[in-house]
This record gives sequence, C-alpha cells and structure tokens, in this order.
Amino acid sequence: MRKILITAIFILACINLFAQAQNMMQSQYGSSASGMSSNRFDRNGNPIDTTAVNDASTIPVGLSSWVIEERLGNKTTIPVDTLQFGFQNSNDNGGPTGHYTYLGNLGSPRISHVFFERPETTQEFFTDPYDFAYLTPEKIIFTNTKSPFTNLTYYKHGSSRRAEERFKAYFAVNANKRLGFGFNIDYIYGRGKYLNQSTALFNGNLFAYYHGDKYEMHFSFVNDNMKVTENGGITDDRYVTQPIEMAEGGRVFKSYEIPTNLQDIWNKNTGYHAFLTHRYNLGFYKDETSENDTIPKEVFVPVTSFIHTVKVDMNTRNYISYNDTQNREYFQNHYLGNDSTDITKYMSVKNTVGISLREGFNKWAKAGLTAFVSFEHRRFSMTDSIEGKAGQFMRDYKENVLSVGGQLIKSQGKTLHYDILGEIAVLGEDIGQFNIEGKGDLNFKLFNDTVRLDAKAYIKNLNPAFYYRHFHSKHYWWDNDLSMITRTKIEGKLSIDRWRTQLQAGVENITNYTYLDNTSVAYTGSEGEATTYKNDVAVKQNSGNIQVFSAKLKQDFKFGILHLDNEVVYQKSSNNNILPLPELVLYHNLYIRAGLAKKVLTVELGADVRYFTQYYAPDYAPAIGQFYLQNKDTRYKLGGYPLVNGYINLHLKRTRFFVMMYNLVQGTGERSYFFAPHYPLNPRGLKLGISWNFFD
Repeated sequence: MRKILITAIFILACINLFAQAQNMMQSQYGSSASGMSSNRFDRNGNPIDTTAVNDASTIPVGLSSWVIEERLGNKTTIPVDTLQFGFQNSNDNGGPTGHYTYLGNLGSPRISHVFFERPETTQEFFTDPYDFAYLTPEKIIFTNTKSPFTNLTYYKHGSSRRAEERFKAYFAVNANKRLGFGFNIDYIYGRGKYLNQSTALFNGNLFAYYHGDKYEMHFSFVNDNMKVTENGGITDDRYVTQPIEMAEGGRVFKSYEIPTNLQDIWNKNTGYHAFLTHRYNLGFYKDETSENDTIPKEVFVPVTSFIHTVKVDMNTRNYISYNDTQNREYFQNHYLGNDSTDITKYMSVKNTVGISLREGFNKWAKAGLTAFVSFEHRRFSMTDSIEGKAGQFMRDYKENVLSVGGQLIKSQGKTLHYDILGEIAVLGEDIGQFNIEGKGDLNFKLFNDTVRLDAKAYIKNLNPAFYYRHFHSKHYWWDNDLSMITRTKIEGKLSIDRWRTQLQAGVENITNYTYLDNTSVAYTGSEGEATTYKNDVAVKQNSGNIQVFSAKLKQDFKFGILHLDNEVVYQKSSNNNILPLPELVLYHNLYIRAGLAKKVLTVELGADVRYFTQYYAPDYAPAIGQFYLQNKDTRYKLGGYPLVNGYINLHLKRTRFFVMMYNLVQGTGERSYFFAPHYPLNPRGLKLGISWNFFD
C-alpha cells in the first residue's frame, strides 16, 4: 500500500508541475464552452462569480463537473467534490446513511436493504455487488478547470496489521477552454478484521472530452482488478454474541482468532471498459448580450445532432479454490472435480446511432426529440461438459440484440423539465424486451420559497440476465428457460429547501421476479448428531406478482450551531419469503457546526446512528460472490442493532480531515452487529481520512 501511495503521489506531482507550466504559457480564458460555465467553484470550494474581471497577475480559479448518460451522451451537471460537510461518511461501505448489507470489510460485496435503491442485475453480474468502487461510464466525472486540479484522498481504519486503507487520486487539466482530460485512481486494501477476509480492489480510468460548437466528444477507459478472499462467515455466531461463553472461562477471542468456514478461496474479477460518445451538430450563429455584458457575442445554436456511442466491456471472473477436502464438506456439488480454478468470461460491444432535433433553437422547439438504433453483440465463455465423457472445455455463448427507441426531453427553463424514453428490442436474443420510462420536475413558488415536485415512472419487460439463464461452474450449474420479467413503478418526491424537507413515496409491481434461492441439502447424522447442510444455489422465478411500497422522509433541523439530520425509510413487501425487506431503515445525525479562526476553519462534531428493523437479511454465497435467500430451515432475522459512530470533521481551505470512532455500542442487541448471516461487522475502532485539493 505504501509503495503504491508513494508512486501515485510522485506521478501526480510530475503531471501537476507539467500542467502548471503549460497553463502559464496559455492566455487566461473565460467561461467554459457548451454551457458548462455554471456551478463553478474556487480553490477552497466556494462558489465564484464567473463575470468578475481578473487582472493578468491573477491565478485562474474555478471548475465545474458533469457526468455522461451512456446511451446518447447527454450531460448532467453535478456538484464539485469540495463539500465541507459529511466527509466522514464518504468511505462507508454501508453507504453514507447506512442503506447497505455488506460483509464487514471495506470493499466487500454489498446489497441495499432499501429495495428502490437496488439496481437491476446486469450482464456483468459478478461485479454488480461491488458498486461501492466499481466504475461505469455514467460514474465517470468530467471536469472543466481553469488551472490544473488535483485531489488526493486517503482513508484508514485500524492498525497496520489488520487495517483497512483506501487511496484515491483525481487529476484534471484543460489544454484550452474546449479540450480537457485527466485520470482517476482508486485503490482499496482491506486486510480484514477477521480471518480469510481480505479485499484488494483497484480501479483506474482515463478520460478526455472536447466541447466544440459543431463537434462534441467524451471518452473514458477503465481498468478494474478486484480480488476478494472468501471465508464463508464465522463458524459460530456466539463468538460475537456470547464471547464469554465461547471462551469457556479463558480469554475472549479476538476478531482475527475466530474460526471461519472456508479458507484458500478467492473471487477475482478483471475488467477493461472503453466508452466513446460523440456528436456532430448542425446549426447557426447568432449574437447575444447578457446583463453583465452589453457587447454582443456570437453564440452557436445547435439545431440537429448526429450521435454515435460505442461501449466495449470485457470481464474475466476467476474462482480459485485449492482445498478440495474442505470444499466437499461445505458444498453439495463438485462439477469440476478437484480442479482449483474455474473461469467465466464476458465481452460486449454496443453501438448506438441517433439523430436529435435539439431543444430551444426557436420559440416553437420547446423540447428535443431523438430517435436512435442500437446493436449489441455479447459473448460469454464458461466451462461446459459432454454427458458421458470425461473432462471439461470452454464453450462460447453468443447473443445479438437490435433495438430501436426514441427520447423526448425538455431540460431548459426554470419551471418544467421532463425526459421520456422508450426502447424495444426488435431482433435477437432479447426480442420483445421493452422499456418505457419517464421523469420530470415542476418548480413553483410557495410561501416565498421554491418547491420542487419530482415524478418518475416506468414499465419494463426484461429478459433475465444471461447468468440467470446459464451458468456453469465448480459448485453451481444451471440452464434455465425463464420468462420475461415485467416491472411497473411510479414514484414522486416533494422537496422544500427552506424547510429542509424531502418527502418521497412510490410503489412497484413485479411479475416473474427472478432471484437466487438457497437450495442447500440437509444431512442428518447418527442419533444425537445435529443436521448439517451442504451449500447449493439455484435460480428461481416467482410467477405471481410482488408489490413493494416505499416512502422516505428526510427532515433536517437547525438551532444555531446545533444540527439534527434525519432520514426515515418505510417499505413493505407483499411476499417476505421471496423478497424480504426491513420495514424501517433509519439514519440520524446530531452534531454542532461552527466556524473558527474568522471562519477559515469549519468544525463539525457529533455522532450518527444507522438502524434497520429485523428481517430475514440475504445470505451470501461465496462460490458465486452473490447475495441470495437464507436457508428456509435455518433462517433467522437480523437487524435491530444501532450502529453508532462518533466523529469530528474539519475543513480548512483546501483540506478536509475527519477522525471517527466506529461502532461505539459494539456488542449490544440480540444478534449484535451482524448485517449478513454469519458475517459480523468490524469491531470498534478508529477511522480517519484526509483529502487535499490542489489548484496551483
């Protein structure tokens, strides 16, 4: 970890020096191109006036950030990551407000226990549980900056021997006001507080963009390497829930002395992902003036855009297991004999072309209209066998999908915005699959404040992901003929900023809900011996309907320097045997916030709590790296445990720093601090983090 940290800092320093030299040779330029000049911030994270006049000796400041929608390359402006508050929760595997079930260690697989936050299963499947660190094109942050921008962030939890560490580096620079590029590095190394639990996740990406009047381009390339050691959970929960009893009068076991079910097993994913979206605009130039500048400026108005997007994904998943004796005791099936490794590969190339009539080029063009065609080629490689013959071989499964669609979008103006998209697969493996979704927002005045009403809805008919239909591996093997999944959802949200209030509610109906079921096989020994189960997993579909209702209230209070932030989620599943959910998920944060040293230093001091009611939390299958239902014969409820963290968070100009005491009430509750069966959270410990922003 130290070698990687030192090397990354050295590289960043060299690049930053080069960028500064390049910047000194260039003339200072004004606002960024293509409407990205809004939402700019200075070197300390404060909003700046982009109309202010700077003399020749002024160091250029200011930056803006955005993300790209991967289907058609539409831009969405996002806040720059210079927030002064909440930094202490930016590295929480359970999410900033504790919505995720995970295995305890930093970088471990996770699944949200708030159903509306669970993304759909993708074709990449094995990387879905790693969304905490895994990068997709829509997560790549592009930055326009007047001076070279570098961010270095480091987190640590615990002592060196069992520490969790994370190092992040982000660099962005502009060659001119239209062309920019940069890179991002994210390295997680969790040694694990328990045995056989380490994680090593590396994600790096390069990005570039060009914002011209007629030509626009965004490009990103991502490499990810994620290796996780699987331990199957601890052998007996009482090592955590009743430590004195398990010690039998001796000393209590430390976390790294508690025995686990498995050892010498790893899941490793290696991926390469390239994404390019570009468009050519037809339009005209016109003169415009502004309130701050009465001199007319020539501005390009796009009328029609020709769009092309290409996305290439490659992933190799290795399941490595050396201890055959252990495997035969734990798993029901052994399709590859005592082979130590099984490999699954995935490759996808997707091209989308479209033509867009742009919004706002005249008074009659109140919305933009886009038509597009997509073609995707997918190839899956995995182990196969021939009945009656010994040995295995790699078999390729190829799928092609041709789909057409359209989009109606209105993003300009202050009152009403909407985005309606429809797509249907007309040829190939997913023929008949369709998706119609829409979202919109209405802004209006109420009691001298702006109220925002958001709404979104969709109806989808989805072909289950390939690995639900076919999967061959060392311990699990299935080929399923599955029906289409139908999902219908409607949701609304009311936001009143002045009252610090957000109220959100929605309902979803799912037909042919597809899931991973626990089909472990029971073995009963001789008289007096307990029944044991050998692990097995299968894909199931529920042919009926399942409804999920969810409502969320966010209400923050402020009394001088005292703050209380609250989030309450209520949800109800109509079938808790197949789709179990906690009814309540709570987050509360009580703290004081004050400015010291003439408000140059901002201090946040407080404690927060995460809590969810008891439910049959999903189990974890180590041989596939996925969450699935608990065994119906042995299942038990988890939850009802308040995870409390105390912290101090400091912000001084370009630097953020926090110190946190994690899991303050360790050891309380019926099931103590388990979020997933047999996977306890980390014990009480000290966390810290520091983040620097450099602009010159």
